[in-house]
Amino acid sequence: MNRLLLSCGAVLLLLGLLTGLGIPAFGNPRAGLAAHVEGVMNGMLLLLVGAIWAQVQLGPRRRKALQGLLLYGAFANWVGTLLGAILKTSQMTPIAGAGYSGAPVEEAVVSGILISVGLSMIAAVGLLLNGLWQRSPASTGG
Repeated sequence: MNRLLLSCGAVLLLLGLLTGLGIPAFGNPRAGLAAHVEGVMNGMLLLLVGAIWAQVQLGPRRRKALQGLLLYGAFANWVGTLLGAILKTSQMTPIAGAGYSGAPVEEAVVSGILISVGLSMIAAVGLLLNGLWQRSPASTGG
């Protein structure tokens, strides 16, 4: 097991739950709900990957990259959607942000965060799949 992923997953899960308590107070409550869901779901993702970490067959550098990408993507996703809810942005979240619009710099910041989340999580899942599909040295007979 990966204690860092497990610990951070529990923290993010808690942050997501606490975000849910503040939904009515956000500038855009619907985006606040999205931030709540992102925190909870990404926290669970980190817990899940931390729990199966021993099954991921990657070298040390790739394992470190996977861990970093997962941690960045999970927390940045929550932060980006939370900022979107506070700043009432809609460029990257047209459904949750319908009827709202942030200042151009606010839209750019939230967009930059969410684009980087997408790229990091695609890379992370690619590495994770590669690590799960690899055969362990014990299973190859050599």
